[in-house]
Amino acid sequence: MQYETSDTVCPVARSVGVVGDKWTILVLRELYMGTTRFEEIQIQTGATPQMLTSRLKALEAYGLVERKPYNEKPLRYEYQLTGKGWDFYPVIYALRAWGEKWCKGGEEGVAMHFVHRACGHDVGLASVCPHCGVPVERKDLQASISERFLDERTARREAFKRK
Repeated sequence: MQYETSDTVCPVARSVGVVGDKWTILVLRELYMGTTRFEEIQIQTGATPQMLTSRLKALEAYGLVERKPYNEKPLRYEYQLTGKGWDFYPVIYALRAWGEKWCKGGEEGVAMHFVHRACGHDVGLASVCPHCGVPVERKDLQASISERFLDERTARREAFKRK
């Protein structure tokens, strides 16, 4: 995987050099959803162990993720987003909104619902609360997963256990 883009001043090219592949984006999605352990990230992304290891190492090297031990024997780590990692969240949020609008049928329903904590209203796909007009960030939102998406994630976990 190519990450070196210092030969350009273009911020888009440099950003894509860090997070510009499917697996990295899916790893970040999982971290934003609160998944912090290697096996569960692997289950939910479908990445091979080698692919996931390389993406997590790259995210760590670029300062988006920190690895912290959660078990001594055997030594096991979990992955936590850094401030830099959280600053990428609006990009994922925008991909979600675009994907809900253009990559799904209306009958499928929204995969994740976000409620503005301050006023209690669903923000839909917006980054500004349609009820009170306040721009929202991830910390301002209460997330809930749709039953369909939850079932999909549970099925992945069960399939992995059967392997």
